[in-house]
Amino acid sequence: MKYFYWLFCSALLMVSSDSLADRYHHISPHIYYVSFPSQTIDGRLIVSGQYRLPRRDNDTPIPAVVILHSSGGVDTTGSWYAKALNQLGIATLEIDMWSPRGLAGGTDNRPESVQQTIPDAYAALDFLASKSEIDADNIAVLGFSWGGAVAMLSATEPYYQLLRNSDNKFAAHIAHYPVCWTYNVLPGFEFSELTGAPVLIQIGAKDDYESDPNSCKKFVSALPRPARALVKVKTYRNGHHGWDRLEQRIRVFDVFGDRGKGSYVDLIPNKHIAKHSRTRVNQFITQHLLK
Repeated sequence: MKYFYWLFCSALLMVSSDSLADRYHHISPHIYYVSFPSQTIDGRLIVSGQYRLPRRDNDTPIPAVVILHSSGGVDTTGSWYAKALNQLGIATLEIDMWSPRGLAGGTDNRPESVQQTIPDAYAALDFLASKSEIDADNIAVLGFSWGGAVAMLSATEPYYQLLRNSDNKFAAHIAHYPVCWTYNVLPGFEFSELTGAPVLIQIGAKDDYESDPNSCKKFVSALPRPARALVKVKTYRNGHHGWDRLEQRIRVFDVFGDRGKGSYVDLIPNKHIAKHSRTRVNQFITQHLLK
């Protein structure tokens, strides 16, 4: 009888230990709401954001990721990735690029150009690099649509030299549905001379901005060999624009739609694809930031 009693107690202890370990794994990070200056071509702005710092057992500096929203502004997309990155022990800073400019967001209430907001990404990089708890050499940027374009252009040497305010440099760039047809086609979207950091592009084959399921792959294959070696593309066959925006589907009109002809764009969530894209983000960040 004593044997079964101790067997029961041991099993209960194992379940409790597993439960505690699981609870520790999913423990909430420290969450702060922060602000910092961004020196833009239009003047000095104060940008705000949500800074999520995983709880740590020691004082060793950790990697971080800057998160940049789409034309719609901050929504649930960024947090979908932030929570997973936090569980890997990586800090995140999701910034709001619209409020400092008095904009509400959407395709009819955003800045005139993506280039105006690139300094915000570099300012967020400098903010994180100034923190003792952050490893300044291992900070990446992850952006969606408009933010994806910022993530792309901030990987180019000309914009880095023109708009940075320090020697800090992103260690990796991730761009989701960044409207690939614009690069090396429209003025200001030159993408060939890169800083040397790896770039991951994730795109949906049914993206209404592209009108070509192979748009991103064609753009990358046409790059000079040194740049091409730094860029990876993942295409999701059934993905629409904003597949990881896990909210109700919406349709918007954008002048950049249908390769600049102007068209309606469907933003259709797909949790299956979102899970895969999040896993790929985690793998890419782990490969390049958790060396």
